[in-house]
Amino acid sequence: MNAPIKSSQTDILSRLYDMKQKQLAQAAQQGNTLRCKVLEAEAQAISDALKTTR
Repeated sequence: MNAPIKSSQTDILSRLYDMKQKQLAQAAQQGNTLRCKVLEAEAQAISDALKTTR
């Protein structure tokens, strides 16, 4: 019963991480360093969550 939930969480976190990386690339292209730092921290938190679900 936990396997489908874990898989679903992993899928959601993976998609969220991908979107965050796209946002980060866009912020970097715009030269918005503060936004980059925030997005990097968010991406790291998502990455850490992914590691615990796998």
